[in-house]
Amino acid sequence: MALYWFFCIFALRMKIIVDDKIPYIQEKLWQLADEVVPLRGASISAADVRDADALIVRTRTRCDESLLRDSKVRFVATATIGFDHIDTAYMERAGIAWTSCPGCNADSVAQYVESSLLLLQQEKGLVLRDATIGIVGCGHVGSRVKAVAERLGMHVLVCDPPLGHAGFVPLSVIEQEADVITFHVPLTRDGVHATWHLADEPFFYRLSKVPFLINTSRGEVVDNSALLTALQQGRVRDAVIDVWEGEPRLDEELLQRVFIGTPHIAGYSADGKANADNMVIDALCRHFGLPHPGKVTPPKLPADFPYTGNPLELYDPMTDSEALKTNPSKFEDLRNNYPLRREHFDV
Repeated sequence: MALYWFFCIFALRMKIIVDDKIPYIQEKLWQLADEVVPLRGASISAADVRDADALIVRTRTRCDESLLRDSKVRFVATATIGFDHIDTAYMERAGIAWTSCPGCNADSVAQYVESSLLLLQQEKGLVLRDATIGIVGCGHVGSRVKAVAERLGMHVLVCDPPLGHAGFVPLSVIEQEADVITFHVPLTRDGVHATWHLADEPFFYRLSKVPFLINTSRGEVVDNSALLTALQQGRVRDAVIDVWEGEPRLDEELLQRVFIGTPHIAGYSADGKANADNMVIDALCRHFGLPHPGKVTPPKLPADFPYTGNPLELYDPMTDSEALKTNPSKFEDLRNNYPLRREHFDV
């Protein structure tokens, strides 16, 4: 331990800017730097980062030339799976290392989808064992959702052209056969497999059945205006939406129309957040050659937490939906001050 602190004291001359809503991480960062500055993610400015060595963010901080030009920053980490808020081309030109946290909250999103499916069965008459689910995107999250759907006895169709798996199907098959369609793709705007408005007006007109739709990927993957029209016209039976075009502003008419509407928190379990923290710390230590301060562990549930084995007791997304529908203007507050949620009952 004495040797650990010797190396820390010798090596530290570092300033880290960190999004103040990334939980559990600051104690570890203080063991790695002599200055740690927590700031509101959406407000982090070029002046804030000018003399910083490292920047740790979430999706609300756009990391590009306008933010980082003329700064000392040489390492950027986002404690999220997605990284469309990072200008990776600029990072490469500027010689700034960056990392995201692929898979960190995959189990958390799978928990959200599982609870949503159980609620669709309980409240909307979807018989899971008789239903076909179409999973669009089978990476870290989609593969976990596939396992959940199979465990629930659903027939599973998977579409993911970039992976090219022999057992996968084209999107057209899902459009024709799925009772539930759920999206788990990154947001991309270019190339043959671009996902921006993947579910657009023509998509909704091509649907053969009247499916339920779930989106926990990125808001722009689903054309929100087209989805509202599809719901109104009866082309989609109902929807579970966690991500929205224009966040934190959103279409309030669509919010009130969907079965479940939540403020981009599907991946917000304490377990997923701790996973992201640890991936960020691992990468930070590797980049700067620092001794590792140890793992972040999520808080435990209260000893008197009521749990009988029903997944909805661990997490019921209807609670988050009711909070957002009651106060749509509180989108960011609900997201930034999210209560403790665990994936497992482990007191």
